[in-house]
Amino acid sequence: MVGTGMLRRLGVTALGLRNGPHKVEVTRDLEVPTDDGVTLLADHYAPVGVDRPPTVLVRSPYGRRGPFGLMCGQTFASHGFQAVVQSVRGGFGSGGVFEPLDEREDGLATIEWLKRQPWFGGTFAMHGPSYLGYVQWAVAAEAGPELRALAMQVTASSFREAVNVGGTFALEAALTWVDLTARMKHPLSGVTTGIMSPRRARRAALSGKPLAELDVLATGEQQKFFQDLLTHGPDTPFWDRRDFTRTVSEVSAPVNMIGGWYDIFLPWQMKDYAALRAGGRRPYLTIGPWFHADGRMMRGSVAESLDWFRAHLLDDPSALREMPVRLFVTGANEWREFPDWPVPGMREERWHLHPDGGLSPDAPPESEPDRYRYDPEHPTPFLGGPTLLGDNHPVADQARLERRRDVLTFTSSELTDDLEIIGPVSADLWVRSDRENTDFVVRLCDVDEEGVSLNLCEGMRRLVPGTPDPDDEGVRRIAVELWPAGHRFRRGHRIRVQVCSGAYPRVSRNPGTGAPIGTATDYLTADQEIFHAPSHPSAILLPRVDLPAPTDSPA
Repeated sequence: MVGTGMLRRLGVTALGLRNGPHKVEVTRDLEVPTDDGVTLLADHYAPVGVDRPPTVLVRSPYGRRGPFGLMCGQTFASHGFQAVVQSVRGGFGSGGVFEPLDEREDGLATIEWLKRQPWFGGTFAMHGPSYLGYVQWAVAAEAGPELRALAMQVTASSFREAVNVGGTFALEAALTWVDLTARMKHPLSGVTTGIMSPRRARRAALSGKPLAELDVLATGEQQKFFQDLLTHGPDTPFWDRRDFTRTVSEVSAPVNMIGGWYDIFLPWQMKDYAALRAGGRRPYLTIGPWFHADGRMMRGSVAESLDWFRAHLLDDPSALREMPVRLFVTGANEWREFPDWPVPGMREERWHLHPDGGLSPDAPPESEPDRYRYDPEHPTPFLGGPTLLGDNHPVADQARLERRRDVLTFTSSELTDDLEIIGPVSADLWVRSDRENTDFVVRLCDVDEEGVSLNLCEGMRRLVPGTPDPDDEGVRRIAVELWPAGHRFRRGHRIRVQVCSGAYPRVSRNPGTGAPIGTATDYLTADQEIFHAPSHPSAILLPRVDLPAPTDSPA
């Protein structure tokens, strides 16, 4: 009969991970007391024959066994670390009620418990993606000198802006996540829930019901957290206790960050990187061609975290790369290493929208604005781009979207040379609408020689009265922050910019009335104008870099 230890090792291999040389002992259901008397449960993984090695702490709302136990417990312990994998409050046997994003107090209580254990060796690290990374930020500035390293993937120190992208509401991700967490009740629930939650969320979002009813439609009952997200905007106290951006620069433990060009949290992860740099820290950053739940990223992150932990807990930096920033450049399909982000030599280049659908670095001529009508009862759909879960590839042919009358496209001439961008992308638009409450969406695409238009990055901006104020002619100048990008446009390709007013159901539709998004039932069309003239030079701002010198071919 195959023993449990061998089954765990086989499970690690099945996940595409590499077992270490150590046998592992597991102690289940350790009780961790919290300050308010609730008991949390944790599993302890220890390498056999290693005396009190450093510990890797993982706190998860998705269960402490199954794939997370293998990835975060068995794998790290087999490589010589102890691992503690804990279920957060309200899930998988831990007491209390799950309060999403309210993790500081329980996290600090867990760390104090960890330091009191007889097997604790005096130092620890934290690891994990998404919510498992957010819980690291919740305690990192207060964890004490015993915290020696952090390894976090596809996450941020606050989800405030990720839920309210440019002032819109990230409907599909929010609904998917509340369905996911509402249904995860036993160790195997994640397997089916991870597949079905995006489908239930999409089906509910496309039902036409008011947003405040969609949680019941998806999950079968009202979800408090979803209702909180609908009623508490980004500037409300609800977010203040759940936002740790102000403490990022105070974190002294070395940080390893992994992100994806198509991850829903990437812009805010990059702001955390900038805050660490401003605080004098030297984080490592890896960005690959990955989406949020990409298995390739998950597998690679474990190996990179092991190298990081060996460097900072075992004083063995031999496996660390020389350059702290490593980026995958799409289009070129190659990894590149840099000393920092933004990358040295990056220069912002304006590509102006032109009449007749043109796009050029040249200033636009005198011209009339382009116009389209947005109808929230038939919202412009979302086709490819960052998603929380789901089996759709994040890059998709935009042909169906670009044929719509409510989508404008502006396309360059064929490039005579390769053009590479690495860094932040934004748009500077002059717009006019007959609605004070309206949205604008900007998307950057690469069009190949066959005319196939593939999305690279996008951004949204919700306008409300007075932000910004229009001029005497009703024209408003708006900035739209797109996702960062690292991409090479090949010679013969064209650069394309889409402008529209919806990305449904990725973000909620704007009813045009100013009514609360959760209960809105009346919808007004919006007549939109996009200006491109010398006095109103709308443009996309691309982070252009010099192409790397070609490498010598082998003799």
